[in-house]
Amino acid sequence: MQGEPELCVLRLGHRPGRDDRMTTHVGLTARALGADRVLFPDNASQSVETVRDITERFGGPFEVEQSDAQRATIRNWEGLVVHLTMYGERIQDVEDDIRAVHAEEPMLVVVGGEKVPFEVYDHADWNVGVTNQPHSEVAGLAVFLDRLHDGRELDREWEGGDRRVVPTETGKQVVDPEEFEGDEE
Repeated sequence: MQGEPELCVLRLGHRPGRDDRMTTHVGLTARALGADRVLFPDNASQSVETVRDITERFGGPFEVEQSDAQRATIRNWEGLVVHLTMYGERIQDVEDDIRAVHAEEPMLVVVGGEKVPFEVYDHADWNVGVTNQPHSEVAGLAVFLDRLHDGRELDREWEGGDRRVVPTETGKQVVDPEEFEGDEE
């Protein structure tokens, strides 16, 4: 988020056909809940296209990248590495410490897809469990980012884009950003 060190989400692994929607949703969740960029595996081109399209239409800033050297990215990251896993320490026990370190250092949040190699657990500064029960990596990422930002990401202002969603009690309302800003005055 603006004014804080970089926050990058790395989607570790991608099984084409099986993980397409999940990988895309990792990227969309990262974007919507305060990350600066997402790093996808090289074989996740469709997810890259979708997240870039959403960013163009609904605003940013947010970067989407691909890499075939994901483990090297984790090993060489200059800053804090947090791995989200059901086997990690409870988020409620470590969130304050993680938030304090992230205030000074960039953070890489690793979200696994397929079986995660032990070296990822070993290299992470924190292995964090959002509950220690099986569930979606997208849900884990969402809870983690919300806890990290203390809910501030929900009030984020978006730049660019050609549409804004107007909050309504029922129905759907999407407008040109200039119309949206005009309604607030």
